[in-house]
Amino acid sequence: MRFRLAVVTAAALVAAGCSSNGGSPQATGTSSPSADAVAWMDKVCTASSSFAAVEKTPPKLDANDPAKLKADMSAYMGQLADAFNKTATQLKEVGPSPVAGGDEQVAKMAETFAGIGKSFTDAKAAVDAADANDPVGGLQAAGDAIARLDQFVEPLKALEATPELREAAEQATSCQDLRTLRPSVGSTPTS
Repeated sequence: MRFRLAVVTAAALVAAGCSSNGGSPQATGTSSPSADAVAWMDKVCTASSSFAAVEKTPPKLDANDPAKLKADMSAYMGQLADAFNKTATQLKEVGPSPVAGGDEQVAKMAETFAGIGKSFTDAKAAVDAADANDPVGGLQAAGDAIARLDQFVEPLKALEATPELREAAEQATSCQDLRTLRPSVGSTPTS
């Protein structure tokens, strides 16, 4: 299903972007990153894990029950909006970067996450306002929001392009945890 693939891919890209250089052997520079850089990247990865850890199982698209489809899609859009907005807020709170350029890169990440979160918030509103008996209803808005998921990869790539931050991410505990985090597609939420 297209929705499921997009969400799994998005979660995997968050984990890849904040943890290492795409699975290739860990890069070693001429000097180790500072303890401050490692601690800061730990905060960045902790903020990013808020999105990656959220249950993102899409609703089953059952045209036989349009009211349920509408309610489920609305809940799904709200769930993703909350995840992106929470991550954006947490990224804004990581504090100043000890590495030149880090602040700008994380600000871009936060801005991108907030923009995608707004798309999901707007999509939820469109789904909520749509007539449940309209086969398209608010689903176009939902599809448009899901199509934006790949936009947050660019700021992650920029962050990884700074060697000291990439190496700091390789040492930060939260970044390593992100690396092993599995998308929650298909599982049931735990309380």
